[in-house]
Amino acid sequence: MVTPFYRLLLVTVIVNLNNIEEVDYIWQGESYSDLTGKSKCYDWIIASHVIEHTPDLVGFLNDCETLLKDDGVISLVIPDKRYCFDHFRPVTGLARVVDSYFNKNTIHTPGEVAEYYLNVVSKNGVIAWDVSVDGEYELVHTLSEATHGMELVRNDDVYIDVHGWCFVPHSFRLMIHDLNSLGLISLKEVDFYSTVGHEFYMTLGKSGVGLSAARLDVLKAIDEEINEGFELSKTPAPVKTECGYNFKKSARSFLNIIGLK
Repeated sequence: MVTPFYRLLLVTVIVNLNNIEEVDYIWQGESYSDLTGKSKCYDWIIASHVIEHTPDLVGFLNDCETLLKDDGVISLVIPDKRYCFDHFRPVTGLARVVDSYFNKNTIHTPGEVAEYYLNVVSKNGVIAWDVSVDGEYELVHTLSEATHGMELVRNDDVYIDVHGWCFVPHSFRLMIHDLNSLGLISLKEVDFYSTVGHEFYMTLGKSGVGLSAARLDVLKAIDEEINEGFELSKTPAPVKTECGYNFKKSARSFLNIIGLK
């Protein structure tokens, strides 16, 4: 069932509740295998605008991996920080992601919450936009909100729902590559589709080929994406990967199935 809290939240943001699937499981911190009572049983996991909210990105991916069949995939829809309220926030680096995993973070840290509240913005009155949108940036929150949120986490161990991680397309691709290379996740890139509107797409699986581009080329692509985001010019062409999984086609099919397209 859709819980009362989430039903209220969905109504608040003007969502047609008839398009929302019933909730089968409510996560309370346990492993996904324990939550569902299953392992290696799913062909496909879809996580749209989820991974940026996770306090432990590595733990989230590993938990998902335990639910996937050996040839299963997880498809991610991820906000591009250039075109949403994260615009002025720094791109997430490897160090924080690795440290959050070894620290077994279950909530966002006081610093993450403070940094979020101090820097998120709207543009022309909206919190997500595409490259064509003009208008002024405005801060969304206040110093007092940042202080209050930080203290709630520090003193009461409260989970505050913020974007813990900020990515441009190739920074996320490199992040996944590095986490796999370091032996922290077994998933690899299967397919990648660059930014449309304010979000980009990636599919991961144990049978993925990973990122074949040279590291320096990917670092340059990240630099170009960040610079072009501030210049409000078009998104650069993505570095190619050798794979055949058509996420765009699959995503469209999924949207058709659930009646959102």
